[in-house]
Amino acid sequence: MSTSTGSAGSTGAAAGYRPERTLRLGVELRRQFKRRRTLGVLALMAALPLILIGALQLGGAEEAEENSRVNLVDVATASGLNLTLFVLFATTGFFLVVVFALFFGDTVASEASWGSLRYALATPVPRARLLRQKWLAALVLSVGAMVLLVLVAVVAGGLAYGFGDVQTPLGVALEQGTAMVRLVGMVGYLAVHLLVVGTLAFWLSTVTDAPLAAVGGAVFTTVVFAVLEQVEQLGGIRDWFPTAFNYAWTDLLQSQFDSGDLFRGVVQGLAWSALFTALAFRAFARKDVTS
Repeated sequence: MSTSTGSAGSTGAAAGYRPERTLRLGVELRRQFKRRRTLGVLALMAALPLILIGALQLGGAEEAEENSRVNLVDVATASGLNLTLFVLFATTGFFLVVVFALFFGDTVASEASWGSLRYALATPVPRARLLRQKWLAALVLSVGAMVLLVLVAVVAGGLAYGFGDVQTPLGVALEQGTAMVRLVGMVGYLAVHLLVVGTLAFWLSTVTDAPLAAVGGAVFTTVVFAVLEQVEQLGGIRDWFPTAFNYAWTDLLQSQFDSGDLFRGVVQGLAWSALFTALAFRAFARKDVTS
């Protein structure tokens, strides 16, 4: 007597069904890349360095000389790498925060609002795998957008101001080769730091069906922590905020830099990101997906 169950396996799954082959990363990336918000963000990232070059040209040198504060804008036109550093400095506090929050916070909540999330799970795609693929796709798009910003800034800045060495506001010069290596380190550090914002938005995306609430909630929380960092009465507790050490990457501009803040920023960034990611998987595993 045969004990075969026909087309179903011993677990009740259809014959040939492999959970690890559902919703491949390439498929999710293509779906996300075709969305207007992705194309719009990438276009803006590519245009921003050009806009800043135009603004620097229109502003002229007299206004910069009148500025008593020493900052990266004072040497932004010294070379293409200087412009790139200025672009990073100008976008770290808010612009890149919004980009990471958008890609991570919109990925789950948007499908829930469209009513397509339950159909994706009915494919069937295991919940943990679906969430993992969306997390990875958001990471690729977020980091890719930041890398695009840097590459355009390096090329456009080099064409406009030359491919020379980096001149820091304090008068320290970094050779082009050294500066490129430092720039890679800066981008890597920012990717880890901004991942905190992204994973916070990702967690919120699993507990709400409103993409704007997830993205806006993450950005608002980041702004609140940034404001609280200015309250000196809070003392050492500020060093444990998710936004702490957000500009530690500027230490790499020094000829002999102290890696203490950089190391702590990376460790805390990974710790906060792991916490928010774990909360996201926990919330999604218990979520009653009806939309």
